[in-house]
Amino acid sequence: MTLIQMKELKSRKGVPYARGHVYRLIKAGEFPKPLKLSANRVAFLETDIDKWIQSKQVAA
Repeated sequence: MTLIQMKELKSRKGVPYARGHVYRLIKAGEFPKPLKLSANRVAFLETDIDKWIQSKQVAA
């Protein structure tokens, strides 16, 4: 199980959105829900991010 922190989404996975936009997508149910690591840190399962990226590529 590999975790991707919010700040790593762009550099490691190429997610082209700013943090605020990612949170709006999460709230709308259009982005994987994060795991809370501490009061100020969240991360995502790498598999969830990979599936989300694939779904966007298929839709395009």
